[in-house]
Amino acid sequence: MIMSMVYDKIRWEEKSILKAAQDKGIEMNMINVNEMDMDFEKPVSESYGKITLQRCISYYKGMHSTAFLEKKRQKVVNSLQTTITAGNKMLTSLALISGGVPTPYTSVATSYEMAMKQFTEKFHKRAVIKPVTGSWGRMIALMNDKEAAMAVLEDREYMYPLYSIFYLQEYVKRPPRDIRVFTVGDRVIGGIYRYQTDKDWRTNSAIGGKAEKCEINSEIEKLSISAAKIIGKGIYGVDIMESERGYLVHEVNSTTEFKTTSQTAQLDVPGEIIDYLVDEAS
Repeated sequence: MIMSMVYDKIRWEEKSILKAAQDKGIEMNMINVNEMDMDFEKPVSESYGKITLQRCISYYKGMHSTAFLEKKRQKVVNSLQTTITAGNKMLTSLALISGGVPTPYTSVATSYEMAMKQFTEKFHKRAVIKPVTGSWGRMIALMNDKEAAMAVLEDREYMYPLYSIFYLQEYVKRPPRDIRVFTVGDRVIGGIYRYQTDKDWRTNSAIGGKAEKCEINSEIEKLSISAAKIIGKGIYGVDIMESERGYLVHEVNSTTEFKTTSQTAQLDVPGEIIDYLVDEAS
């Protein structure tokens, strides 16, 4: 079988997926998105094979290249619709809430004045602000009082227009960790705890968060599968917090990094991905 992977940067994850494909006797063609000739009048090259794995770090490059390939009738994992939803925190929250999945209390505003009103009245002067797109904990800020909120919100109002979509969430009282669960199709294959450092309240591995294996109980499994199904069939990293209200899903990530998950939980994530692609291509 021939399949392909679209990427913009080759990381540990992309190398491991390529090796897993080779070990299983599958030809995996690597397609640099920056070298893709997305000519609307030309057919897609046979080198894309039966199915394409989307692995672009850039949300916009991944979204646009997936849109092009799907319109050319090339099957892509994850699909365009799931990529759009999972790549936008507001769309993810709306989908999860509509599907009955417990999430942190959330509000969105498009003006400084309304964001301040929400911060004061709904969140009682303590909230987290996140960009609607982005990863690795970047541009996420904890606003602990009115003065902090005024400074952060005013700065963002004058940034790139995307940052003036004020996505606010409650600061969840939780242990100093969250849970990253890796799902493939309709299965949970494992997960990790991500612990914050002494110097930061965020748990992202990219900013120094430490990891240990999480034993997946039935409640975490059911919640993770429900969240993934709501976003759409695919491959995801589901992020969960332990709160006073129970487990809360705060993000569902597409094109997920999994080096830490694989090594910490001793999981064959690359092999699981390749097996899933084979099934989807059949």
